[in-house]
Amino acid sequence: MENETKSTVQQNQNVTRAAGIVSIAVMVSRVLGLARETAIGYYFPSKGSADAFYLAFRIPNFLRDMFGEGILSKAFITTFLATEAEDGEAAAWNLANRIFNLTFLILIGITALGIVFAPIVVDVLARNNFNESLDTVAHFGFENKVELAIYLTQLMFPYLLFVSFAAIAMGLLNSKGRFAIPAYASTFFNISSLVVGIGGYYLGPMFAIHPVTGMAIGVIVGGILQFLIQVPSMYRVGFRYRPLLSLRDPRVLQVVHLIGPAVLGVAAVQVNLLTNTFFITSDSGWLTWITRAYRVMHLPIGIFGVAISTVALPQLARLATAGETENFRNALSYALRLMLILTIPAAIGLMMLAEPICRLLYEWGETVEEDTFGTAGLLFVYAFGLCGFSTLKIVTDGFYAYKDIRAPVIVSICAVVLNICLNYLFIYRGFFFDPRAVVFSTVLTVTLNCSVLLVLLRRKVGGLGLRSVVPLTFKVLIASAVMGCVCWLTNGVIEGDWLGTEGIASRVIGVFVPIGFSLLILAAMYKFLKVSEFDDILNMFKRRLEN
Repeated sequence: MENETKSTVQQNQNVTRAAGIVSIAVMVSRVLGLARETAIGYYFPSKGSADAFYLAFRIPNFLRDMFGEGILSKAFITTFLATEAEDGEAAAWNLANRIFNLTFLILIGITALGIVFAPIVVDVLARNNFNESLDTVAHFGFENKVELAIYLTQLMFPYLLFVSFAAIAMGLLNSKGRFAIPAYASTFFNISSLVVGIGGYYLGPMFAIHPVTGMAIGVIVGGILQFLIQVPSMYRVGFRYRPLLSLRDPRVLQVVHLIGPAVLGVAAVQVNLLTNTFFITSDSGWLTWITRAYRVMHLPIGIFGVAISTVALPQLARLATAGETENFRNALSYALRLMLILTIPAAIGLMMLAEPICRLLYEWGETVEEDTFGTAGLLFVYAFGLCGFSTLKIVTDGFYAYKDIRAPVIVSICAVVLNICLNYLFIYRGFFFDPRAVVFSTVLTVTLNCSVLLVLLRRKVGGLGLRSVVPLTFKVLIASAVMGCVCWLTNGVIEGDWLGTEGIASRVIGVFVPIGFSLLILAAMYKFLKVSEFDDILNMFKRRLEN
């Protein structure tokens, strides 16, 4: 019993340490992603070129989110570890080569189809508001935003191929316990897309090319670098490329079996985002606002949700393969608890600082105060779903570890259908004609999706140790409420009574000083309420500083 307890403690420490490494890497990447969004907001008006770019990027990015951060990587990790444990390392490397080659052939076909049918897809998603004529677009040969969006979609579609290779590389390295390089890989995507995008804004008009074309080219260059930066690490862990291809290999079929019916199952959030596109093009500017709000919320999702999920999946897969059900429960319960103490305060902070954050990030150049209010309102609603968005990744990983995709598929399909019905009632039937209605329906359906899957997973493994989660949740809510009050009051004093909101210095102080005070209060509350998971995080940072 004592050995089992030590094993659980060591297991939790490993998750915390690895999650910390990935969190830092993802935070750097997401901050650079926000810098890219700030540049788009500065150079391109929300009701013009920005709308067209975001619509064009949504289509290949929808497939990227499924392949890059979801299905492909998760299916590969699970099968790769099982192959290595049961058939040996050589068989696992052969599987990696077969998946690489099969992915290349399939995605070349998807990319070609995407380029050919881009006009039809964009036309369906864009609706009437994208047909308005814009002078800034017409000067470069485009009569309206639809034409510009089609051009950008066709230009960016090859990005899907390279980012999917990056997903397999990430899965391979994570399976070998290498988390830092894959996590930092997306940083190179954001740097290149930012640099190339800004360069394209200034150089494009010299060659009669629309300025936003640079952003599209930056996306492709970024996808290539995101894969190439991982290649040396793949070589070091033992991967050697071989031109192997087999559709009859049982392990390949296992990966395909996990991927095929799970497109909706694992990608409920992405499917909702894509279907939402049809509704948020109902008015000009909505698409840009909702994309920017989601990008801000994506920062804590990446730092906490993606990081913990990335580290937890290989561990859960090993425990499930070895039949260690009790350790599986402990590992999943700990990951959920770790998620709660991080995402609940982050959600409260986003609610309190929604407007100051959006003003700091976006209200420059072509972006006006109306855009700030619109984006901030959407961010406030998105914050309610932060726990659901993040926890869904871990709960889905639990099913993937047992190679069970049936429940996620069924539940997520129901969630997507519910989301579409709610949006139809709100937008088409006029019950709540506001972009916040679209976000609300997404938040609601994702939270329900997560809750139902959690109940089903608990039944599957005979309990998840959730009794310890309930009292922890109450402690976190109390601490977060106190933190939220301090955050709101501090920002009110700075912006209302002291510096105002004009200028970069006042905006930076109005955001980061309240965040600093809030983190100190949150840490004090966690220590006072004896939240042990917070102590684990502090110990992880102490060990890293000592080393």
